[in-house]
Amino acid sequence: MPFRKSVVREYFETIVIAVVLALFMRTFVVQAFKIPTGSMEPNLLVGDHLLVNKFVFAPTLSSVERAVLPVTDIRRGDIVVFKYPEDPERDFIKRVIGLPGETIELRDHQIHVNGRAIEEPYAHYLPRPSSARGGELASDDVRERYGPVVVPAGSVFVMGDNRDNSQDSRYWGFLPKENIKGKALMIYWSFDSSQGGLNLFTQTRWARILHQIH
Repeated sequence: MPFRKSVVREYFETIVIAVVLALFMRTFVVQAFKIPTGSMEPNLLVGDHLLVNKFVFAPTLSSVERAVLPVTDIRRGDIVVFKYPEDPERDFIKRVIGLPGETIELRDHQIHVNGRAIEEPYAHYLPRPSSARGGELASDDVRERYGPVVVPAGSVFVMGDNRDNSQDSRYWGFLPKENIKGKALMIYWSFDSSQGGLNLFTQTRWARILHQIH
């Protein structure tokens, strides 16, 4: 008589396999992340729930792996989730602005890389408080003037899109690449808690669901 598994054992094995796959996905492939602050507004809002691609920056051992696997180098403009250097138990999300070896400077609400201004359609600034002083910049305010600084090897310079409301590399320094957990991929759900209450239908931002992050 052929061996047959019991129904209980079949269910148990199915659950174990599902848990193992879920842990593998969370550890090596994707991670869920919730936007807690307004530092990336208006592009990412408080209450946006993201999927983070943890595989895209994975190290490869050979050129063959790099050609076959969907991995890339970190690029300027990438939005990354990372372990906050001053408290690695906390995850932050910012945009990569400066790459290793580059000179970064902020002046007149404009980022300069290696002495040249770059286009930043995603950046949001408030009117300069120094404009009331005849346009003279406040040299001690990193929201108005920062650098120039050179990004060291093995690190990147990151900033929030909401430039006047972001604790980023201007305040706590360069981000080591090993702290980066992955690249923000898409919004799978967005909930607007500012309305008060808890109505999943009316407070869900339906237009943001499945929105690709750039």
